[in-house]
Amino acid sequence: MVKKISTLALAGLLALPAMASAGAGGAAAASDIQAQVDALTRQLEQLKSEMAKVKAAPAPVSDQSSRIQALEEKSEQWDLASRIQLSGDFRARGDYYTADTKAYYPMLVPLGAGGALVPNNGLLSGGVPVQMPDAQYDNKTMFTNRFRLDMRAKALEDVEFKGRLAMYKAWGHQNNPVYDVNGSPTMLMDSNATRQPNDSILRVDRAFVNWNNIGGAPVWFSVGRRPTTDGPPNHLRMNQDERMATPTAYMDWPFDGVSVGYAYNNLFGIQDAPGRVRICWGRGFEDGLQQDLNGNNLDDTDFTGVSWDIYKKGDRFAYIQSFLAMNIFNYPASDTYDALGMTYSDVYNMPRENVGNLLHTSAVYMDKWQNLNYFGSLGWSRTDPDGSGMFNGPATGVNTESDDGYAVHVGVRYDIPDSLFKLGAEYNHGSKYWISMTPGHDDLYQSKLATRGNVYEVYGIYDIPGGEAVSKYGKAFIRLGYQHYDYNYTGSGQWGFQPVDMDELLTDPNGAQMGAPIESADQVYMTFEAAF
Repeated sequence: MVKKISTLALAGLLALPAMASAGAGGAAAASDIQAQVDALTRQLEQLKSEMAKVKAAPAPVSDQSSRIQALEEKSEQWDLASRIQLSGDFRARGDYYTADTKAYYPMLVPLGAGGALVPNNGLLSGGVPVQMPDAQYDNKTMFTNRFRLDMRAKALEDVEFKGRLAMYKAWGHQNNPVYDVNGSPTMLMDSNATRQPNDSILRVDRAFVNWNNIGGAPVWFSVGRRPTTDGPPNHLRMNQDERMATPTAYMDWPFDGVSVGYAYNNLFGIQDAPGRVRICWGRGFEDGLQQDLNGNNLDDTDFTGVSWDIYKKGDRFAYIQSFLAMNIFNYPASDTYDALGMTYSDVYNMPRENVGNLLHTSAVYMDKWQNLNYFGSLGWSRTDPDGSGMFNGPATGVNTESDDGYAVHVGVRYDIPDSLFKLGAEYNHGSKYWISMTPGHDDLYQSKLATRGNVYEVYGIYDIPGGEAVSKYGKAFIRLGYQHYDYNYTGSGQWGFQPVDMDELLTDPNGAQMGAPIESADQVYMTFEAAF
C-alpha cells in the first residue's frame, strides 16, 4: 500500500514539467493543462485518504497481544482495589452537663481525715449514721471527636464481610474522662469500648461475616462482633434514615456472637408482608482460664434469644425481641472498689460472683405519616436470681425473689417540607425495677433508656446545603439537643442493690448508697457531623 502511494506521488511530480511545456505552446493547450491539474489534485486527495487508512490500520498481532495483556493486568489491579467498599463518618460534639444529687447516707465513710473507707456502722447499729449533703456536679464544656470507618467486601458471591473501626476521644484527653457523680470513672469494658470516649486508638466496633442464600434459600448464617448499636428507633434522632443495625429496643450492647436468620415475603398468609427472623447467641463476658477454688469462680455470661422483624415495608416497621442473659455477675473485675484496694467481700461479705439470670423482652413499632416520623417502644425485664440474690439491701439482706420492671419509649420527628430542618421530641419512662441492657448508649454520661424515672428530650437537625452528595452515603448536618433526666429511684442500669425511692433516702436503711444518687440532670449537646 505504501509503495503504491509513493508511485502515485512520483507520477504527479513528473507531470509538472510536461504541464509547463504545454503552457508555452499557447492558449490552446490551457484546457489540457487545467485537466491535468484537476487530475493531480484528485491524486493528492487520494494520497491523503490512503495515508489516513494506514495510520488507522490495526497494529500487528504481537502488538495487540501486548496491549490486551496490559489491559488485563490493569483490570485485575482495578478489581483488587475496588472490591472493598469504604464509607465512614466523623462527628465533633460539644456537651454541657449538670446533675443534682440528694442528701443520703453513704455505705462507706472515711476513718478520720484522709483515712481508709469503712462501713457507715450507724445505719444498722442504732447509732447516728454519717449523712452526706445534697450537691451539684457539672461539666460546662466537654468536647469529643468520633471517627468511624465502615468497610464491606465479598469473599464469594454469597459470603460477605462487614466491619467498622471507631475512634472516640475527648479533646485534650487520652483516657476516659466520663465520671459518675461520686467521682469514679465509667469503666471501659467490652460492652462500651467504642461507645465511650477514651483515647485516639482505632478499635474494632463491628466485624462479622454473613453466609447468605444457603442452599438457594433465603437463609443466612452470621458470625462475629454484632451490629447491635444505633439501630431503630434511635437512628431517627441520629439523622440516619437508613437502618444501620439491629433495632435498639433497650438492647444497646456491642457483643460477639452468631445468628441464623430467615427472610420471608408473606407473613401468615398475608401477601406482600416482608420480614425476617433471627436466632442469636453471644458472649457478654469471658472470664478466662481459672483455677477451681472452692467453687467461687465466675461462669461466663452469655446471651441467647430471638430478634424478629415482623413486618418491614417502606416506613412501616414492627419488631420484637426476647433474650435471656445467663450467669450475670454482681460487679466487673475492674470495679471502683478494686481501685480502692477493697472488694465487696471487705464491706458486705459479698464476693464477686454470678448472681443469676435476666429475662428481657421488648417491642418497637415505627411508621411515617406525611412528614411526621413516629415510634413507640415497650420493654419488660425480669430478674431470676440465684442464692446470691439481686436487688439486695443493707437492711433486708439478700433478695432471691424475681422482680419485674417496665419501660416505655415514644418519639416523633417532623421533617419540615421544603426545608433543611427537622424537629424531634422523645420521652421515656422506667419503673422501680426496670433494667435495660444499654452500656453502648450514645448519651455520654447516663443512658437515658436505663433511667428509673423520666427523660425528656427535644432536638433539631439542620442538613447542611453543601452541594450534591458525591455518593449515596454523603451527608452533613448539625444537631442541637436538650435532655432532662428526672430520677424516681436509685440504681438505674444495675441489678446489685435495692432501688430506693428518692424521697426515702434518709428514712429507709436501704437508702444507703455507694455514691451520690442523682435526682435530676440536664444536658445540652451540639454536633457537627459528616458521612462519606
